[in-house]
Amino acid sequence: MNVHAPVVLDIAGTTLTAADRKRLKHPLTGGLILFARNFEHRRQLTELNAAIKKVRPDVLICVDHEGGRVQRFRSDGFTALPAMRVLGEQWMHDPLGATDAASAAGYVLAAELRACGVDLSFTPVLDLDFGASSVIGERAFHRDARVATLLAKSLMHGLLRAGMANCGKHFPGHGYVQADSHVAVPVDRRSLEAILADDARPYEWLSTTLSAVMPAHVVYPKVDSHPAGFSERWLKEILRGQFGFTGAIFSDDLSMEGARHLEGGELSYAEAATLALNAGCDMVLLCNQSLPGNRAVDEFLAGLEVAVAADQWHPDPDSEQRRAALLPQTPPLAWDELMHDPVYQRALERLP
Repeated sequence: MNVHAPVVLDIAGTTLTAADRKRLKHPLTGGLILFARNFEHRRQLTELNAAIKKVRPDVLICVDHEGGRVQRFRSDGFTALPAMRVLGEQWMHDPLGATDAASAAGYVLAAELRACGVDLSFTPVLDLDFGASSVIGERAFHRDARVATLLAKSLMHGLLRAGMANCGKHFPGHGYVQADSHVAVPVDRRSLEAILADDARPYEWLSTTLSAVMPAHVVYPKVDSHPAGFSERWLKEILRGQFGFTGAIFSDDLSMEGARHLEGGELSYAEAATLALNAGCDMVLLCNQSLPGNRAVDEFLAGLEVAVAADQWHPDPDSEQRRAALLPQTPPLAWDELMHDPVYQRALERLP
């Protein structure tokens, strides 16, 4: 069986260890996600990403870099980007100015990351701001799905202009529930009709624009007993079948509490990944498990190998193509070139 590389791992430090290199070379590894702990300064980050690509040229280097409180790199020249709610507030008195500011934010975000060797940021957040979710909060553009969609599309235009793909999250919507799926299992008891008419609309309206989607670790019991990221109903029937989405689907972090309690008990990371992949995910993330002495990542990879050998996981033949399509297709501007780029300078001026 020709299996694609669905695993997105992380690393513990600011340079690659022998264990990191071994995991990067594993045939099931297709991506790496960076965190603030992996950043000291721009030169170090650029050298780290070059070292990663030397080991695996085709690996997808990712980061959660949205703006506001979710921005992993904040010093040594990186622009402090606004929270997405700021753009939604601007919309209320200057709609078209807000769309231009959103495109500017997307360009600055992507151009700075790409100058340091990062391929993809998991942005934009498409959750709606119901005022209830502490984990979403200011990360959301707006309560109105129409406003969120147009601002997200503008942000994605900026990303695209800098040569970066996008990832809308958290399908079909995390904004309504109060619980944080990092530490709990959120439950949204609304009907399918209510969710499709509101929270999920941005995914329908952006079905031909989104490069990738990340589903929520939220259970919607009137639709499926599984969280969305482990649900064929949500991923295959609704997102792909009903909305016609053709891009990549990433699981959210499998180490989060919202991903651990499935099938009536606590699954291993490999078992959870197998469930997510069979439900329709193309890529699965396992974060913050690479600390020295922690065998979780190696056990995870070994467990997935067993699942492949036992024919417990049936890869979508298009998954590897979807993953590869997220890799940048054009060379980035180096940081010094970027600082003199008129497009970048204008984008900085347009930030709110």
